Amino acid sequence: MNKKRLFATLVTVLPFFSPTFGQDGNKEIIAKKVTGSILRPKQLTPTPALISTLDLPPGFTITTFADKLGKSRMLAVTDNHFVYVTDRDNGTLTLLKDENRDGQAEIARVVAKKEKLHGIAIQGNELYLATVKELYKTTIQPDGSVDSLQLIVNDLPDGGQHGNRTMRIGKDGALYISIGSTCNSCAETNPEHATLLKMSLDGSDRTVFATGLRNTIGFDWHPETGELWGFDHGIDWLGEDEQKEELNKIEAGSDYGWPYVYADGKFDVHHSPKNMSHEAYAAKSVKPTLLYEAHSAPMALLFYTGDQFPDEYDGDAFVTMHGSWNKAEPSGYKVVRVKYEDGKPTAFEDFITGFLTADNGQFGRVCGLAQYTDGSLLITDDANGVVYRVSYQQGE
Repeated sequence: MNKKRLFATLVTVLPFFSPTFGQDGNKEIIAKKVTGSILRPKQLTPTPALISTLDLPPGFTITTFADKLGKSRMLAVTDNHFVYVTDRDNGTLTLLKDENRDGQAEIARVVAKKEKLHGIAIQGNELYLATVKELYKTTIQPDGSVDSLQLIVNDLPDGGQHGNRTMRIGKDGALYISIGSTCNSCAETNPEHATLLKMSLDGSDRTVFATGLRNTIGFDWHPETGELWGFDHGIDWLGEDEQKEELNKIEAGSDYGWPYVYADGKFDVHHSPKNMSHEAYAAKSVKPTLLYEAHSAPMALLFYTGDQFPDEYDGDAFVTMHGSWNKAEPSGYKVVRVKYEDGKPTAFEDFITGFLTADNGQFGRVCGLAQYTDGSLLITDDANGVVYRVSYQQGE
């Protein structure tokens, strides 16, 4: 065993019998026995010295906007500079305010609380919040406080393995809510699991917008084309390099394959679709546009629309990679840029790296993303309760 990993939580390399298939008609078995590892890099405190080692493109600076926020997860920003952060573990909604505009929040105040609070979206002065099974609405007051929470929906699907609801409001005025699967890989009995739901802001007209999405926490609309893009989590225990994370263009009525089909048409042979073959299911499901390193755990996805960053970032997306727990060589623990050309994704590029240390420690599990009112980027770290601010200045 590599001694440098002794301080991390390395359990063992476990054998799993999980056939995967090649591209020759998906019939050639390329592996009957694959391995999975449990390695949780040791959590370190993000000291100023460690933060200073983070690597960003020239001209970009990362600083601490707020800290000591528990398990800070999802973010939302209002036009009048209020920042709201959810904490799933403590069930809190915290208001952050940078009143003197120095890039750091002087005020951090809990303004609402509900068990398992996670998803957040803002429309004008109306704020929407999601727990595992409930959707709430409230009104933002001039000082940033909120009214009592009004229950809109109380029957979202059970949580299971993926109970972290995320949501966004589209330009069509509808609310889109991600509902993850209850399991790693299984045939769901509730048709609303492993989907993206769409509904009116009052909870009515609820439909399944897209299905076959194992856990698409991060999704957003391209600012030029209006197309919806999301990053789906791959299946665990198919191997060190399987299943890769999937970047999908999400369209109404489409099926993205989970749990039967993944990647470029590979099959999870543990589950068979009803009344059809795997080949037939692959033919009717939508393949991902791009694939990313397995087990990186994509969280938030946000298209940049500000005017602070260089023009080359316009229309590109940022994605937080929360980081692996089941891979011998950790993946993720970074912020990634997705380059788009003519509205189509073309390549991934590291944007912030260095949260993983050389000896397999980590001081940041990046999670939520929001664009601040000045065009800077806000990023949560839910392991240490930090909100980072990434800004750009020409010539830095």
